[in-house]
Amino acid sequence: MTESTDFAALSLSPTLLQGIDALGYTAMTPVQAQALPAILEGRDVIAQAPTGSGKTAAFGLGLLHRLDPGTTRTQALVLCPTRELADQVGKQLRKLATGIPNLKISILCGGIPLGPQLASLTHEPHVVVGTPGRIQELMQKKALQLGGLRTLVLDEADRMLDMGFEDAIRDIVKRTPKERQSLLFSATFPDAIRALGNAMLRNAVEVSIDGGAEPATIEQLFFEVEQDRKAPLLAALLLNYRPVSCVVFCNMRKDTEEVVGSLSHYGFTALALHGDMEQRDRDEVLVRFANRSCSVLVASDVAARGLDVEDLGAVVNYDLPTDADTYLHRIGRTGRAGRDGLALSLCMPHELPRKTAISERLGKPLRWERMQPLTGRPQNVPPAAMVTLRIDAGRTDKLRPGDIVGALTGDAGLNVDAIGKIDIYATRSYVAIARAQADTALSRLRSGKIKGRKFRINRL
Repeated sequence: MTESTDFAALSLSPTLLQGIDALGYTAMTPVQAQALPAILEGRDVIAQAPTGSGKTAAFGLGLLHRLDPGTTRTQALVLCPTRELADQVGKQLRKLATGIPNLKISILCGGIPLGPQLASLTHEPHVVVGTPGRIQELMQKKALQLGGLRTLVLDEADRMLDMGFEDAIRDIVKRTPKERQSLLFSATFPDAIRALGNAMLRNAVEVSIDGGAEPATIEQLFFEVEQDRKAPLLAALLLNYRPVSCVVFCNMRKDTEEVVGSLSHYGFTALALHGDMEQRDRDEVLVRFANRSCSVLVASDVAARGLDVEDLGAVVNYDLPTDADTYLHRIGRTGRAGRDGLALSLCMPHELPRKTAISERLGKPLRWERMQPLTGRPQNVPPAAMVTLRIDAGRTDKLRPGDIVGALTGDAGLNVDAIGKIDIYATRSYVAIARAQADTALSRLRSGKIKGRKFRINRL
């Protein structure tokens, strides 16, 4: 039985139907049809829903349905990763609430002065939309009271975790009533999202608009090459297919450094990951790869265990693995989260037994292609999108992601869109900055302060 797409089939009040009309909605999108019945019943929901899928109306109608406009308490909180998304959500909620008189919706985000926000909270809003760092700060100042909260929404939860807001989110959740309804929307369902969902949701209904889609396919291509042409061929493949992020697997740890040297010579932003590395160096490599400051990670199999990077554009077997199981494990790191993947394998003539084993395991012939190795240094190598700044302060200094975002969008004058993933460790923190803005961010952070203090800051 398929879900009805008619809003009139839902138990919505006439005032909310006015809001639906105001937004010009005529039929429910798939995520609305799957999630809204459970939301209106008061169930917790965890939903996989990308931007543009209609998720805002899904949770918006749900939280407005549960509101009592006659009670002047904050009854709904929506957490968003960026100020721009919070503004967008706030505007849509106001349109949905067109038929509800005297409803107050406040947008509370970092990067703008705190004073006016504190003043606005002297009269409690019914609905708050904001970013985790600023919401946490207002709660710690006891300016934002959530004792009457009925609905908590995490919008684009995976993006919030990428930006380093997990600690702030968990702190906020702890300060809300246990009997609230919780709704979590995320474009992907990595382990970190599931862990967060388990911590804040109760008997949640799981919704995925990709539930009926075909599984992701991995395009597997094989290239025969002599040993002395492997590095130039690898560079040619990366230039031709241009994956945003790529893991290159080597069978021997010593080879990882040699391959990085070759790729760096050609102009790629590449880093090695192997078992001889100190833990701090390993952490920094993984941080830079995950936050898009490094586009190619050259790794041994042992070192890459536990590597979990969403949206990995391609996997390259620089050395063909000695067994088919290892091959399948390697290529399975691409093509996740419903996306198609790409696996490229370099094969030397003497590796015939390995090729045969992989073909038999796949149950089909291997697909062979030809590509000319590079003959010189190319001029069109795409640089990594981000640059990582290391701040010599962390959890022991009570540094939070919101403090870093605030310093960058405040004194440093950066737009929040230029700020990428934030990782905070015990004594150091890392923030990814859009490459074009990195020098400005570094200079202004060094001349300014974070949380009222000066810290040493370096570019990795």
